[in-house]
Amino acid sequence: MNAYVYLAIAICAEVVATASMKAVKGLSTPLPLLLMIAGYTVAFWMLTLVVRSIPVGIAYAIWSGLGIVLISIAAWLIYGQKLDLPAVLGMAMIVGGVVVIQVFSNSSGH
Repeated sequence: MNAYVYLAIAICAEVVATASMKAVKGLSTPLPLLLMIAGYTVAFWMLTLVVRSIPVGIAYAIWSGLGIVLISIAAWLIYGQKLDLPAVLGMAMIVGGVVVIQVFSNSSGH
């Protein structure tokens, strides 16, 4: 399978795990706890497959950058958390950095 497919799976799993973390209240909410554990397990497993063909720094930049944006969207949809303009602008810069890496860098593994 393509390393970028593994990376997409890793990002989605990490977003599910992080979104579930807010709902974990000790052992009284087992479903969010299981989602969190499974999500992080899948995320790191997929990330180990990704770094076989994409440099670690590039893979982590994409994973963390897109993860920040997606978890912010998930927190808005699930928990009603809102971001102010500086937060949105900062995330736009992170996404811009990922785009620059993908489009202009020879290190990106594409």
